[in-house]
Amino acid sequence: MDKKQSIVLNSFIRRTDHTHTLKAMIATTGAKLSRKGRSRNWLLELSQQQSIELISLITQSKHESWYWLVKKLDEQKQSYSFDELLSLAQRQPSLTVTQLMSLSDCTLADARKVIDKLEWQ
Repeated sequence: MDKKQSIVLNSFIRRTDHTHTLKAMIATTGAKLSRKGRSRNWLLELSQQQSIELISLITQSKHESWYWLVKKLDEQKQSYSFDELLSLAQRQPSLTVTQLMSLSDCTLADARKVIDKLEWQ
């Protein structure tokens, strides 16, 4: 899950209200946000776990101007391997099958395998 992905955010400042708050929120996840030269485009570098955290934080904040970023992050989601799902579930021991499926977009069978493995350890 250490694999970083880069997402270009076109017109980042113009598309969001309270941008300084969003930048601080991105920084709390450990993701890196940088401006591409002198353009109005920005580059967001983050791992899948940071992406999940950021989506969760943005949806909790309920700023409608930030939802385009959630959509962009959802488009960039990659599928998790079994080991990545397992480590995600280990970090959150009270995670249910449904929550794991919504966080990772994995199948019901994959989520059940992970939860069963954790319960039998």
